[in-house]
Amino acid sequence: DSKHLNRIKVALAEKEKTNKWLAEQLGKDQATISKWVTNKPNLEMLLQIAKVLEVNVNELVRPL
Repeated sequence: DSKHLNRIKVALAEKEKTNKWLAEQLGKDQATISKWVTNKPNLEMLLQIAKVLEVNVNELVRPL
């Protein structure tokens, strides 16, 4: 369900961070981050994203 997938984008916007910033924090390339913004990454990666954004992982997966 696409309503559940864009929370990473919302969380980045709330933190005034970019896909590029997130890519650098995680040691990934921007294309990978862009893919995750559209299609949720696995739970392990979601946990890492939540950690670097300093948000609860539930913020990234809850409905909009």
